[in-house]
Amino acid sequence: MAVAKMHLAVRGAGVVGLWQALTLARAGHRVTLYERSATPFADACSPFAGAMLAPRCEEESAEPVIRALGERSIALWLKTYPGTVANGTLIVAPSRDRVLIDRFARMTEGGDRLDRTGLAQLEPDLAKRFAGALYYAGEAHLAPDQALAFLLDAAQAAGTRVKLGEVGMPQDADLVIDCRGLAAKNDLPTLRGVRGERIVVRSREVHLAHPVRFLHPRFPLYIVPWGDGLYMIGATVIESEETGPVSVRSALDLLSAAYALDPAFAEAEIVRQGASARPAFPDNRPRIIAAKGYIYVNGLYRHGFLLAPALAELVATFVETGARHEEVFVADPA
Repeated sequence: MAVAKMHLAVRGAGVVGLWQALTLARAGHRVTLYERSATPFADACSPFAGAMLAPRCEEESAEPVIRALGERSIALWLKTYPGTVANGTLIVAPSRDRVLIDRFARMTEGGDRLDRTGLAQLEPDLAKRFAGALYYAGEAHLAPDQALAFLLDAAQAAGTRVKLGEVGMPQDADLVIDCRGLAAKNDLPTLRGVRGERIVVRSREVHLAHPVRFLHPRFPLYIVPWGDGLYMIGATVIESEETGPVSVRSALDLLSAAYALDPAFAEAEIVRQGASARPAFPDNRPRIIAAKGYIYVNGLYRHGFLLAPALAELVATFVETGARHEEVFVADPA
């Protein structure tokens, strides 16, 4: 490891802050990670993520920079975290709505069209109900709780000091890197919250190995297998900063769509449910905002796990060389 060069303070211990701390500590800097909650991840939106690393699929609604950064992040996840599963993403739709598959294929690159036989080789149960699918090989997913715990341990093993229950401004650092999400809204007034709701179920009757996006015309959703019979069901993107329990309407929509995907979900056990508010700028693009002695890394929208490693690498490069990624580094929007 290189000799420590600077004392860097990272504010916020969600997935973004953890990747910043880990990357900078491994680069040889002296890093202190500050988190306002006394318990790790208690105030973070990261535990509510689906943690799909699907940059090709995100092309359907996101700009090319998201795909480029996401593909780099997958490589960093695979290099760093052994729990990363890179077996691709499946896109399915009801037979009467095959036009949705066609549209998705036009809006994205890299999707292979599978007939029923090809789908059966990946997901036999889905092939009983769907005539085909789009398959994006090389995309990945992971279980967020285990990944966050791993990153925290890895950051500490790399030399990061962790201060929990700290809400004040670090005073003795050479540079502060602010990864607080919506908690930084007073400093970044264009930041807004986007509510995401999810339900986690356990089932021994459902057998899915790949993340699946179900293009239902009324309530599209995605399902992510987390192992040990656990599945995350999510989809909602609501313009709201409210957190807390899932609404009745969202629960009905999510569970009805999951049942339409695989009726075996009817017997699943609901083990967790909840919602978080993800930070986003008006154009839903991430920002690295650098001023003298202070850097904001924010606005990752629903792409926190997808983009956090690549943004940490960009910040580390900036700290070392001053180089800026022109599409991500911006002037202070305030």
